[in-house]
Amino acid sequence: MSQILPVVHILSKVLMLFSAAFLLPLAISLGLEDGAHRAYDEAIVTTFLSGLVLWLLSRRGKRELHTRDGFLLVVMIWTILPLYSTIPLLAHMPDLSFTDAYFEAVSGLTATGATVLSGLDSLPPSINIWRTLMHWLGGMGVIVLVVAVLPMLGVGGRQLFKAEIPTPMKDSKLTPRMAETAKGLWLVYAIITAICILALWAGGMGWVDAMVHAFSVMSLGGMSSHDASLGYFNSVTLEIIVMVFALIAGISFSTHFMAFRMRNLLAYRFDTEIRWYAGVLGASIVGLTFYLLNQGVYSAFPEALRFAAFNTISIATTLGFSTTDFNAWPYFAPLWMLFLSSFIASSGSTGGGIKMLRAMLLYKQVYRELIKLIHPRAEVHTKVGQQAVPSKIIYAVLAFLFIYVASIIILSFILAASGLDVFTAFSAVVAMVNNTGPGLGLVGPASTYAVLNDFQTWVCSFAMLLGRLEFFTLLVVLTPVFWRK
Repeated sequence: MSQILPVVHILSKVLMLFSAAFLLPLAISLGLEDGAHRAYDEAIVTTFLSGLVLWLLSRRGKRELHTRDGFLLVVMIWTILPLYSTIPLLAHMPDLSFTDAYFEAVSGLTATGATVLSGLDSLPPSINIWRTLMHWLGGMGVIVLVVAVLPMLGVGGRQLFKAEIPTPMKDSKLTPRMAETAKGLWLVYAIITAICILALWAGGMGWVDAMVHAFSVMSLGGMSSHDASLGYFNSVTLEIIVMVFALIAGISFSTHFMAFRMRNLLAYRFDTEIRWYAGVLGASIVGLTFYLLNQGVYSAFPEALRFAAFNTISIATTLGFSTTDFNAWPYFAPLWMLFLSSFIASSGSTGGGIKMLRAMLLYKQVYRELIKLIHPRAEVHTKVGQQAVPSKIIYAVLAFLFIYVASIIILSFILAASGLDVFTAFSAVVAMVNNTGPGLGLVGPASTYAVLNDFQTWVCSFAMLLGRLEFFTLLVVLTPVFWRK
């Protein structure tokens, strides 16, 4: 117990800080008089008092975190915060089960965007704001936000930062101090989000819709305030704005940070992921446009390009918005988009999947092995840019790919065994693990995850957490060796 007390001590402070997140939807609820303000009162009091009680019980266990503590705290935060995030949902929607509310909260905080709710158009505006505010907080990572604040509370943040941030950023500092790094990332994130809100408002959305969709876009989450998602607006202008900001959110925020800091665009030129990111997406959009024309889904090129471009960018970047029921397209198109969601987003972005950098390394390693077969004595190195990649990183990427594929297979079998058809089960797991949102089959863009039973819903909640924490962070805490002294 004494080993866990320091982690609980930090968790208590995180909970007290997290209670402040309910203030925005509370203010909107009071301002618009949408009748949901009592739900946030309850959430603020419950969350803050829980944190206070834990702080009182654990204050004697305060110390600097070790690496193992960092992993445990990350897992505890990502599994416990959704519990408190359900309070406004359960308070305002008493017919909603705890299982579905927890799924909705996990989907929000992991920026997945899958939902069990329907009738979104008639929900109080503040509830939709809360659902997507969870996206926005979880998109960059609640832990990174906490790292920016915890030093003021007497807690170092490096262990948390390394446990939370994707691989390429783990061993690099954008600024000398972790807190400065976290603040810099969040500042850039907030500035671009504000610009996105203004752009959506100028494009024809009301302020509430603009906030809801900007929070979703910048976190690459995908929850909307309308059942028809972005298709509700039927606006080419808004679709273009969303595509632009989704593409921005799919690029590493460390690159955005450096571009802001240097006040020029050279940082993007030296980001090797961007060329692959733009190339694969561009080729996919062109290919799917002609495929949909050839299959007779659309008869005019502009129409085919519009729907292929938006839905490909949305699903590939793991945003998850839709403007049409692409589940009705010939299966190749939605399957290809779901495949792209596995790797398109850059490392350090708010997207999910294995990330483009890992995909690049895997491709380059395969090419290296082919060259070695032809020229066994040749010295061929796997490089990113001009830098050779150490073998230990290649091995780590291969291990990550194995656990990624194994997780999808095992979880798909579990869902199939529970009664789902194989197509729905597989697409749901891929969508959950990649934090994409809509799957195919019964959980396509025109449907919701309410079709799942409780067991299937919990499996999907676990899959979302597994993907958001990049597998090893969660799995290492579940191993017996982690708990040995």
